[in-house]
Amino acid sequence: MGLLPKKNDPISDRSRALKAEISALEARIKKLEVQNGAGPRLRSSVYPSGAAAPPPPGEPVFEEVRQKDLTQSADPAATPEHFNELGVRKFDLWALFSGFKKQMRGRPLSNPKLVHYLAAGSIQGLRPLRYEKRVARNRFFALLAVLALFCLGLVFYWKARHS
Repeated sequence: MGLLPKKNDPISDRSRALKAEISALEARIKKLEVQNGAGPRLRSSVYPSGAAAPPPPGEPVFEEVRQKDLTQSADPAATPEHFNELGVRKFDLWALFSGFKKQMRGRPLSNPKLVHYLAAGSIQGLRPLRYEKRVARNRFFALLAVLALFCLGLVFYWKARHS
């Protein structure tokens, strides 16, 4: 026996109390299941073993398709003036520029509100996009400087060997 009496650990006391409470609740759940005569609850997407899936609908449901959208040309500017006498499309600088501009613009935003929050840094724990862009830009410039120094070193080495 020690000189000082051993104190109870408050964490282990709390753990024992919580375990007792959990076992009491589990006993109560089992008692209520027996009273109701119901087994364990299943998700709505899972059918009990004795039940069958609902029968499929009688007739299939078809969507209405507008024929105008299917027959409409993808390129509205495909008129006879855009083709030469051999049937080959003429070079159109403005259409090339417009296509390039459309390609660079990218897709429209799927969730503009989320993009706004990310750009502003309004979500706790995430850095704003302007910070991330700055880090990426600085990393690019650092790697570019390393590459330039490497190339410069190669040039000096080559000049020293052939001088």
